[in-house]
Amino acid sequence: MQNEYEIKKEMCEIGKRVYNRGMVAANDGNFSVRISENEILCTPTGVSKGFMTPEYICKVDLDGNVLQANKGFKPSSEIKMHLRVYKERPDVKSVVHAHPLYATTFAIAGIPLTQPIMPEAVIALGCVPIAKYGTPSTVEIPDAVSEHLQYFDAVLLENHGALAYSDTLLNAYHKMESLEFYARLLWQTMQIGGPQELDKEQVEKLYEIRRQMGLPGKHPANLCPNAKAGKPSCHSCGGCASTEAPTADADLIASITKKVMEQLGK
Repeated sequence: MQNEYEIKKEMCEIGKRVYNRGMVAANDGNFSVRISENEILCTPTGVSKGFMTPEYICKVDLDGNVLQANKGFKPSSEIKMHLRVYKERPDVKSVVHAHPLYATTFAIAGIPLTQPIMPEAVIALGCVPIAKYGTPSTVEIPDAVSEHLQYFDAVLLENHGALAYSDTLLNAYHKMESLEFYARLLWQTMQIGGPQELDKEQVEKLYEIRRQMGLPGKHPANLCPNAKAGKPSCHSCGGCASTEAPTADADLIASITKKVMEQLGK
């Protein structure tokens, strides 16, 4: 198990990845890690996430009160959004907020990422809805995000950016990376006539693979009111509920692509 200092170092490393991949500009973005029932480590406000060192990282409680912050550093102004995720999703241990170019383009255009265009995105990410616009640093954003927390593991923030959350910081970051890759693929296919979507039967096979894998988080595959009522797949309906799933080994995710392609007969 990582100690607090090691987690701070990992946060700095993720900050470099987010910055170097162009998912944030200047001092944008923020992320956090829940280290106990009432303690959250978070990135500071007003600093580039690509140049942080462990002493930059702040600590707050679940109500946002500052428990520890070195001189010159204050918790992210968006910490309210993170705390809402932790309060409403006990399974979540880390939250990542960034402004990845393609995903944010869809958020600004008001287009959710719901088209089933590739197996990995359907299985590991699911749908990505849009949370309605809220003024940064106010409760408007947490309230908007709250609408989607029980059904999805990532959301676009209207005219703002994207939010991803998971059971570890690395997994939350990977969801953000996958989200941006998905958005970029969708954008590029739109330039050459639009994507060829997976059909209902193919999507259900992917859902079944996810169920068998026991991947953590919330996902349409876990419980689908539409499918139970004999309606089309809920991959894009946004009306899915779910149940808790056991945590999977990281190596499990790496094997998904091979299994998917085998079961689809490709």
